[in-house]
Amino acid sequence: MDASIHELFESQVERWPDAVVAVFEDAERRVASVQYRELNRRANQLAHHLRALGVGPEVLAGICAERSLEMVVGILGILKAGGAYVPLDPEYPQERLAFMLEDARVPVLLSFTPVRSTSPSGNSGVLCSTADVL
Repeated sequence: MDASIHELFESQVERWPDAVVAVFEDAERRVASVQYRELNRRANQLAHHLRALGVGPEVLAGICAERSLEMVVGILGILKAGGAYVPLDPEYPQERLAFMLEDARVPVLLSFTPVRSTSPSGNSGVLCSTADVL
């Protein structure tokens, strides 16, 4: 079977929609979890938004996020939109992030935390915050 990651994920959503798929503990030791159905809903919502921004086959989308449930939503949303993701660590120096975005020619940057004055491809791209979508 030649199924993509997001198609395999959706088959699990159908089998166990109410099962917990991911659990995350943040720095303050707060625990958050998400069920398959909810993760799928959030990723689909993000994927629709990303498609409207031009993310699709052979289009890279940057994702600048700390490890979190939102990062999982972001990666899955990019894949569901048909794109490929370029992972960016928000702890990198600004110059490194700017170089990576320019070098990869990333037209859309998905960020879950403020990205200080870094924009994709020399200000020609789109900065997408999950606050706008989710």
